[in-house]
Amino acid sequence: MNYRKEIEKCIKFIEDHIKEDITIEEIAGHSGYSLYHFCRVFSLCKGVSVMEYIRGRRLSLAATELFNGRKIIDIAFDYGFETPSGFAKAFRKTYGYSPTQYMVRMARYADTKTIFEIGGYIMNPVIVKRPAFKVAGYGIKTNITEAAYTKDIASYWSNYKGENLESKMYRILNPAKHGEVGLCVPLSEDGNVIYLLGVIVDDFSKVEEDMLTVEIPEAEYAVFTTTPVDTSNGNEQTGFAEIIASTWKYIFEDWFKDSEYIYDEGKIDFEFYDERCHHRKDTVMDIYIPIRRVK
Repeated sequence: MNYRKEIEKCIKFIEDHIKEDITIEEIAGHSGYSLYHFCRVFSLCKGVSVMEYIRGRRLSLAATELFNGRKIIDIAFDYGFETPSGFAKAFRKTYGYSPTQYMVRMARYADTKTIFEIGGYIMNPVIVKRPAFKVAGYGIKTNITEAAYTKDIASYWSNYKGENLESKMYRILNPAKHGEVGLCVPLSEDGNVIYLLGVIVDDFSKVEEDMLTVEIPEAEYAVFTTTPVDTSNGNEQTGFAEIIASTWKYIFEDWFKDSEYIYDEGKIDFEFYDERCHHRKDTVMDIYIPIRRVK
């Protein structure tokens, strides 16, 4: 399955209609996938939600037009902002400058060229069959179609007050083996999901009221192990997160198109973190992708 090709087709649709009031449902319709699966794959490939991407592209194109001398009020209305002040606020939040300040700053660097290159070796996956299992832990209900989706998840973990959630989870559930499972579970066709970070349990008898539970069905998986990152000094978690994000991107943009598999939408993908990702010179984790052979 060439996910990159399908996502690029949807991006072309976005680009062709960037100044129009397009909906996520319209965009997903060009991919041939369900709304949930499209939003999931898009966010994994591009690192942002669909609406974040559209907003970012509009601001990027607006910045180009600012540099070319168009009036702020005309640009604001052209790219779907209700007022020039709303456009200026969004622009400042993204670029750190007002539209006027941006024009002045860009004029200074008009002749500067910057090239960003991302590369790296991604290991081939191991294909495994795994029986059904149960996961319990803590998480948040959010909506994958909204711009705040990724921020909701990050905010929940960083702003939690009280006992460390990971320590609390292990203390209460006392799982047989160490290892956290991170997964996203669809709740409805309109994009409502649960993001859960939990542990594998035999049953839900120890689960407390503020915990969430998920039963993962039996499936065949392509298991990708991320390239090693040195987190031994405790200050490289950002680099680890970037490696994980680039692995997801590789899976859907490159690996599927050259494989004999497609994503099994009836199953659930998940991330697995065990003792290999705790302050080591060779920190890694596994990404489990449910698959089925192309007929």
